[in-house]
Amino acid sequence: MQVGHEDWFGNHWYKCPDGKRLEGLSKQLDWDARKIQRWFRHRRNQDKPSTLTKFCESMWRFTFYLYIFSYGVRFLWSTPWFWDTRQCWYNYPYQPLTSGVYYYYITELAFYWSLMFSQFTDIKRKDFLIMFIHHLATVGLISFSYVNNMVRVGTLVMCLHDASDFLLEAAKLTNYAKYQRMCDAFFMFFAMVFVTTRLVIYPLWILNTTLLESWELIGPYPSWWLFNGLLLVLQVLHVIWSYLIIRIAYKAIMRGKVLKDDRSDVESSSEDEDAALNGTKAIHNMSSNGANRVNGHAASGQWVEE
Repeated sequence: MQVGHEDWFGNHWYKCPDGKRLEGLSKQLDWDARKIQRWFRHRRNQDKPSTLTKFCESMWRFTFYLYIFSYGVRFLWSTPWFWDTRQCWYNYPYQPLTSGVYYYYITELAFYWSLMFSQFTDIKRKDFLIMFIHHLATVGLISFSYVNNMVRVGTLVMCLHDASDFLLEAAKLTNYAKYQRMCDAFFMFFAMVFVTTRLVIYPLWILNTTLLESWELIGPYPSWWLFNGLLLVLQVLHVIWSYLIIRIAYKAIMRGKVLKDDRSDVESSSEDEDAALNGTKAIHNMSSNGANRVNGHAASGQWVEE
């Protein structure tokens, strides 16, 4: 009889029945409402990744981001355009492509190509489409700057954007490991670095040289307009992401801890059950004035990714 119930559930199109449907299933199968809801939750969680799987994914991303940022700082420290951005445009476009710049570009490009394709096999998240578009735009911008030999300013852009990524992954790792205080500290540090690099350093350092210094030294040309247009679009995204991060940080301060990443988290053991059961009780205990209420499940905020 148990197998028959499971076959019925497996073929049924309901994935998360509300209180009314839960009541009907309870009468039809002669099961307790909590038992039915627990079964549905178990079925949904079978397709969701474990904490260990998410920890491993964040660990390899943390390792790459930390490595590539360290390499970028070490490499750019000895270049003249790191200290004087006008050097990005002297003798352009006849600047030599050094082995260090080539390695930096190829590594970054290969990584974002891998992210774009691995999205189809990695942990599925709610922001799949947004991140796919982001990775596609990143690949396009890196490739475009390489083809146009704008690699000097391109290395500055990549290093600046890598400055905060490993901090976000570190916050995720400590969150999965249930070190809440460390998670809070990493996330707050990430928020400060992200906002500083994207809203202060990026416009004053990168956009200043691509818009003003390049105009003065080499003048505008067709690809110049496209390149700067993409960089300005990127700045708009920076503003949007900074707003979302600041909002999460504010809520974290108010509530005392950083909100978890709910894009692919396994459901808790009781929250959904209680929500549905409250709905069932509301149906059973309808008042004469119809003032019954079904409690919903309040989802937590999610992490923000570039």
